[in-house]
Amino acid sequence: MKTNPLILGIESSCDETAAAVIRGRVLLSDEIASSSSVQAKFGGVVPEIASREHLSVVDSVVASALKSAGVKKEELDAVAVTYGAGLLGALLVGLSFAKGFSYGLGIPLIGVNHIRGHLAAAYLEDESLKPPFITLLASGGHTAIIYTKSETEFEVLGGTLDDAAGEAFDKVARILSLPYPGGPHIEALARDGKNTVPLPKMLKGNGGYDFSYSGLKTAVLNYCHTKEQRGENYNKADVAASFQCAALDILVQKTIEGARERGVKTVTAGGGVVANGYLREQLKAACEKAGLKLILPEKRHCTDNAAMIAAEGLLQWNAGNFSPLSLNAEASIPLR
Repeated sequence: MKTNPLILGIESSCDETAAAVIRGRVLLSDEIASSSSVQAKFGGVVPEIASREHLSVVDSVVASALKSAGVKKEELDAVAVTYGAGLLGALLVGLSFAKGFSYGLGIPLIGVNHIRGHLAAAYLEDESLKPPFITLLASGGHTAIIYTKSETEFEVLGGTLDDAAGEAFDKVARILSLPYPGGPHIEALARDGKNTVPLPKMLKGNGGYDFSYSGLKTAVLNYCHTKEQRGENYNKADVAASFQCAALDILVQKTIEGARERGVKTVTAGGGVVANGYLREQLKAACEKAGLKLILPEKRHCTDNAAMIAAEGLLQWNAGNFSPLSLNAEASIPLR
């Protein structure tokens, strides 16, 4: 089996249609077509619109990825594709395309768990990265502190008991009348604000790794509504800055604690929320203070992309884990 296979990655779990090509851990191309501007008109992702957008561009996005990589489809060794979790109709577009590609070329199909893709993005950032290490996962659907034991085995130390971090950002953005997607707009607004609004602690349990975003979101809602009902002015930038600190500081704290507890010297991170500049700065400062090596994927590889799907595909290739053509899309799958 090749040690540096040529793998095409395809991602279509939400509103990004993406394709990428890697040779081993070297990224050759990375193409993304997003329908977020269309979705923004509706204040969020409309599944039917997302599916139609995927259908209209998936062929051209894959072709562009192959062209940018300078390879022919006949040279590919495998096709890695997201089969879950995500919007079912959107997933089916990418998965069906990948199945046809795989069957037509007579090469293996590798079904990828979208969340594991986020975890694998760090492998493209540093070719020398090897487990064990601690990973902070912070996305729109999942938020957790993870101990990565090997390339294919990990342990979830803890995480949110309700809303994910990205979901909380979107909900608070709506409270503040900010556009979709909420994360970048809250980050931008927070730059002009101060952490002065009192918000509750997010920790749950007795010093473990579980926390809650639901209460934090409700606290922001109550603060804003109370001010409005009393006819009092409040600074939205201060609300954004206070929420951002409360939502993200705990993630940094628990990530460092996880690394210390497990005795590892390396920390990685993945998921759309990791594109947040404040979080990246705090992680860098905390890891430097703790004497830990931090490997952060570049911002475009934190949000949904196909490079991370190809990267996880390589890990599954190394383990000999291939998928049958009967593989089905799954809207919800556990971290496994």
